[in-house]
Amino acid sequence: MIVEHAYAHVTSYDETRWPWSVPCVRELLAEGLRFTAPVTFLVGENGSGKSTLVEALAEGFGLDSWGGSHDWRYASHRPKSVLGERIRFDAAPRGRRMLGSWAARKGFFLRAETALDALDREGFAPDSVSHGEGFLAAFRGKFLQPGLYVMDEPEAALSFASCLELIGHLDQLTKAGGQVICATHSPLLTAMPGADIVEVGEHGMRRVEWGELALVDHWRRYLADPRAYLRHVLD
Repeated sequence: MIVEHAYAHVTSYDETRWPWSVPCVRELLAEGLRFTAPVTFLVGENGSGKSTLVEALAEGFGLDSWGGSHDWRYASHRPKSVLGERIRFDAAPRGRRMLGSWAARKGFFLRAETALDALDREGFAPDSVSHGEGFLAAFRGKFLQPGLYVMDEPEAALSFASCLELIGHLDQLTKAGGQVICATHSPLLTAMPGADIVEVGEHGMRRVEWGELALVDHWRRYLADPRAYLRHVLD
């Protein structure tokens, strides 16, 4: 692992204004977020704050919020987010050199909505392959060495089989000394053995087992009886 604790200090803030209005952000300020496994999944409904968290963590490590590797700062002209500029890390033993030297930091931030642009800059020519194939090319070509790899809903471009391939890449990456933080809606990805799952929502943040996730329960129920859900949304 590279980092074992993320935190942020803010002397004062208005809880009615974003991002301080987001419960998981307030918990990050109060207690920080500890990482206890090489792969951490952040899971929650849209608007729960999981993407806000992963973007800030990527920025705090020196990755461009637009997406891409540490070597490609900065593709966008956006300043760091108000949370991202305050993020600090406590290094795990393996990550002390990396956290102590900006030049030694390695990693990649992959976010679904800007991935095509980031992949193009990194030389993966997404115009010649499908969106999902471009994602997998990035995993094969960039997720190789020790570093911090942050992802925001990578499953958006991937088929079922490709998600399984991604799990294999993540397993090989962590065995090589990498660390992954991933925001996701995928019950498939979160089933990865040994991964830590943090559920974010109105409660803030809490660690849960895969079988206790609300998204897993909903998918089970939906696949067992789609009509029980669809009757609420279809005339």
